[in-house]
Amino acid sequence: MRSTRQRNVIALLFGCLTATLACATPSVFVANNYGAKGDGSGMQTAAIQKAIDAAAAVGGTATVNPGTYRTGSLFLKSGVTLDLPAGVTLIGSPSLQDYPMLPTRVAGIEMSWPAALINVRDQHDVAITGKGTIDGDGAIWWKSYWDLRAKYEPMGLRWASDYDARRPRLLLVQNSSAVRIGGGLLLTRSGFWTVQILYSHDVHVDGITIRNNVGGKGPSTDGVDIDSSRAILVEHADIDVNDDALCLKSGRDSDGLRVNRPTEDITIRDSIVRHGAAAITIGSETSGGFRNIEVDHITALSGVPSGVLFKSAHTRGGFAHDIRIHDLDLEGVAIPIHITMNWNPNYSYATLPTGMKDIPSYWKTLTTPVPEAQGLPHFSDVHIWNIKATGARRAFDVSAYPNATLDNFRLDHLHIQAATAGVIANARNWSITDSAIETQDGSKPVLTSGSVERPAEVPYGEPK
Repeated sequence: MRSTRQRNVIALLFGCLTATLACATPSVFVANNYGAKGDGSGMQTAAIQKAIDAAAAVGGTATVNPGTYRTGSLFLKSGVTLDLPAGVTLIGSPSLQDYPMLPTRVAGIEMSWPAALINVRDQHDVAITGKGTIDGDGAIWWKSYWDLRAKYEPMGLRWASDYDARRPRLLLVQNSSAVRIGGGLLLTRSGFWTVQILYSHDVHVDGITIRNNVGGKGPSTDGVDIDSSRAILVEHADIDVNDDALCLKSGRDSDGLRVNRPTEDITIRDSIVRHGAAAITIGSETSGGFRNIEVDHITALSGVPSGVLFKSAHTRGGFAHDIRIHDLDLEGVAIPIHITMNWNPNYSYATLPTGMKDIPSYWKTLTTPVPEAQGLPHFSDVHIWNIKATGARRAFDVSAYPNATLDNFRLDHLHIQAATAGVIANARNWSITDSAIETQDGSKPVLTSGSVERPAEVPYGEPK
């Protein structure tokens, strides 16, 4: 019979062994062990999803070995980290059937739309990390858009093209919280928007590279869209896209006014935009409004036509206040300060051609009239400072409406070199102090509360 001391030693050893085994219990789930093949052949969706589901059961990590994996929509779950190490490429399926139709919001309208390639929907405590690549294989989706657009434009349906050409987003965070994205990820060739953060809070995007001008220029391939969300931090992004790069949105027209969810408590910092519509964009979906926004230390290069870009339309409504933008370095950016409340009318104002029948329900939503009092956007209490711009065409291109002016803008420590000063119209209580606006034609910025007519310009990313 064992002594008490022997029994205690055995119990201690058994306890240590149990603890060791517990610690050794795998919390990393490799999709290759579930049948995933990294040779680029076949569809690997099911195997990768199995690894994600297994990781979700214990709050673990799903990963794949280096290789190329063709996949459809993947759905992350609470407590899961999806780690894509260097040498891994997830490449999106070219078939729409591999992206299930789900309720979401696209370009300001709630509707059913193909799921993204990577989805975080109704989850919390999720991370997407690593130095691997997520590739949307966008060319097929870009062609589908241009083909439809060519058909629709002669019919007066330019505005419907973006909604009828169903193109998968690359990465969607919807109705979720405590989400981390970054660590060196390369996101490329998105079919549509690259990263959309929708109806979510406490999301941190840190250290991503976006390259959508690969193998062509993908239409509407936005970089990061923060959409009716709060408490979002985006930093250390390197972006090359063919539309808005770092963009805040909050809904479109009657549907956005119905939802009425603002984008608020946002920080965007320490990033570079190589190509895209602007260094920072607010709009054109402005219906839910914006407040407490800070953007700083952004560099934009000559492939970027605007520095600070605010855009809306007289059917959007909404507001923007307590906006702080500072320490921007704009190299060859055509218009450092660009504000228009009548953006791209052919897209912004949806009207049905005479005689059209059997229209989709979302067309009815898009063409629902908005009363003037609700439709006018109101931007106020904006502070812009420490802006350095060289090689600009016009220092300012600013206009709104006489009955919805741009109020209480404070600009200081601007150092802008431009061909001409440009115009600031429909502005009330603006100040520009401690600034140097150097123009080749000797003009100076003039503020006016009236309208200034200007020929419509082709928006960035649009064909001429």
